Amino acid sequence: MTSFGPRVMWGTQNMLWPIAGSALKVQPSTRVVELSSPKKNFQTGAQINRLQYMYSCGRPSIVWQVSPLARKAEASERVTFLASTKQAPKEFHDKKDRPSFEYSCGRSSPIWDVTDGAKACDDRPRTSNLAGAKTPHVDFQGEKLIESIVTPAARKAKITARLESLSFPKERLDRQFRDPQWKVTRSTKTAVASNRNLELSKTKALPEGYQFNRDDPEARVSRSARRALASVRINELATPIIRATMDHVQFDPDAFLVKETAMKAVCSKRTEELSQPIVR
Repeated sequence: MTSFGPRVMWGTQNMLWPIAGSALKVQPSTRVVELSSPKKNFQTGAQINRLQYMYSCGRPSIVWQVSPLARKAEASERVTFLASTKQAPKEFHDKKDRPSFEYSCGRSSPIWDVTDGAKACDDRPRTSNLAGAKTPHVDFQGEKLIESIVTPAARKAKITARLESLSFPKERLDRQFRDPQWKVTRSTKTAVASNRNLELSKTKALPEGYQFNRDDPEARVSRSARRALASVRINELATPIIRATMDHVQFDPDAFLVKETAMKAVCSKRTEELSQPIVR
């Protein structure tokens, strides 16, 4: 591979080009010193190297330490009742014994026997047409072979003078690029920023009404909420709704039977016309 310029060893601290002695002795301006100052660290005091920023990508949901008094405390009856898992109603447990809920998700779709007359009957042309596999489109093209076969004419072809001239690599002169070091004029060094530039250089302020992260992510429950008793209306709304079982809702003995009038019916010409497949 062709490369230009000096040889560079990546992973080292060596400079690409040596720094001039005048650049090492020059004194920076006030503006350059101001821009080179590091950004202020707002994490001070107890917020330095917070665990939530080290182990949870900055999220304020950390695992806090439990005090010894909290470990020895006894939970009240209300807290114990709220900590218990929700129990399913009695009607829900009764459904587990039914095979319809184990094998068909509660739906009753039985398998019926085929009569001897249906086995011995002849099929109609329409039924045979519908039972056939769908044919592909007229303009359908099969998959292309992965292997590209070179024709004998391409093997015996001779290259033209134009193609041979285009096949040569582009010629480049040595060090045909800009020097990375250029001089800064005195007028640029002593320039004073305008009011508009100072206004644009200011950092973006926080919007009005912005609130910082809460120091304590734990939501404490008041003592009155722990000792509160639910009213009769809340207990009434907390009771689950008992619905009818799927066997009674979905049960229909005639759901899979075809009526005799439907077997003897004759479709109209419009229906027969719409049932024909589209010929492409």
